[in-house]
Amino acid sequence: MLFKKGENLSMKVYTDADYAGSIVDRRSTTDCCMFLCGNLATWRSKNQNVVARSSVEVEFRAMAQGVCELLWMKIIFDDLKIKYEVPMGLVYDNKSAISIAHNLVQHDRTKHVEIDQNFIKEKLDDGLITTEYILSRLQLADMFTKRLPTKQFEDFTCKLGVIDIHSPT
Repeated sequence: MLFKKGENLSMKVYTDADYAGSIVDRRSTTDCCMFLCGNLATWRSKNQNVVARSSVEVEFRAMAQGVCELLWMKIIFDDLKIKYEVPMGLVYDNKSAISIAHNLVQHDRTKHVEIDQNFIKEKLDDGLITTEYILSRLQLADMFTKRLPTKQFEDFTCKLGVIDIHSPT
């Protein structure tokens, strides 16, 4: 992995999930990758603990996990006495989930995700995080849960800062 010096301190996490992706138990997989100053700092792909009843539930679990990753890094910064006061970025490829996160109007479809929804909304209202929409084909977190075409996989590994040190230049 190649780490480049950043101009300013920035924190952004890309999160995504596949709904009922496991053919064995129909559990979903949540994945995220966090960038500090444009450099990949952490990544995770994890099966969710329970079978989700809806795609909205899966999406909010993924978003909440991404927010937790950002808050964990902020705690580390606080411990290291590094001031970080800029909102942290949560990048997601589902406009509906982003919209519901910003609007706490409850619908029958979203009652079962109320805890994650309120958790995310609280961090948005506090100014700790901002949400950003990204097209699904550009979602870097897909690399950890989905089979990608070779070209897209190579593009994503480059964006993640992964290089082949044995490759001829």
